[in-house]
Amino acid sequence: MSHHIGDAATSATWSVICNDLIARICRMHPRAFAGVAQLPQSPGVAPANCVPELVRCVEELGFVGCNLNPDPSGGHWIDPPLTDRWWYPLYEKMVELDVPAMIHVGASCNPAFHTAGAHYLNGDTTAFMQLVEGDLFRDFPTLRFVIPHGGGAVPTNGGAFGGLQKNLMRPPLDEHMLRNVYFDTCVYHQPGIDLLARVIPSENVLFASEIIGAVQGIDPETGHHFDDTRRYIGAVPWLSAEDRAKIFEANARRVYPRLDRWLELHGVHPP
Repeated sequence: MSHHIGDAATSATWSVICNDLIARICRMHPRAFAGVAQLPQSPGVAPANCVPELVRCVEELGFVGCNLNPDPSGGHWIDPPLTDRWWYPLYEKMVELDVPAMIHVGASCNPAFHTAGAHYLNGDTTAFMQLVEGDLFRDFPTLRFVIPHGGGAVPTNGGAFGGLQKNLMRPPLDEHMLRNVYFDTCVYHQPGIDLLARVIPSENVLFASEIIGAVQGIDPETGHHFDDTRRYIGAVPWLSAEDRAKIFEANARRVYPRLDRWLELHGVHPP
């Protein structure tokens, strides 16, 4: 995405080009792909600017969700937190269209933060903490977010977040957020997936694997690809068949309800 490059006009043009290309691929392979929109965000530009492109992508192109960058500046974090009313016009339209957003930063332009190894995981963790601090879901009880990479530092620091929640006099996290916030399985070793499955309820975990993404290659300890997350989930001994069915399919269809509409529209009838 690289929202920090150019200005709002650059981002608008680039988003339309990318979204049209995504739509073309999805139409060619509807059994394999459903579209998620790139939003034309730009540092310092109100997210309300993104509403027309979101509407176009959902209503005209059949997209099932969008990607929301919590830091369009590329590592300098100059925009308000996700709980600020600055974002509300976009959230209102997401609720109206019944589409979720994956919260995912773009490329890092700050040399202090490696894009994949630091900026991505920082973005996930920072977004989660912003949601802990705020009352966003009181105003938008049906708004849904997916935080990638297993939630960044969330599973490993559950005690810290729980303690901060109490210090800030926020409701318990399961009441405060877990009806609205979900986590994906882009976690690239077995201990990480095991921890995610212990800390986060199976109802809140969605299957994901980058497949030729940021983490490539063979793990020398296992002989398998780092991003073979299906294998990791299958190896978690305490997950039931029902838990795995939720992670692999049911949760995604619940969080992205337009996915079933997309499949039906293209003659791919979900079970």
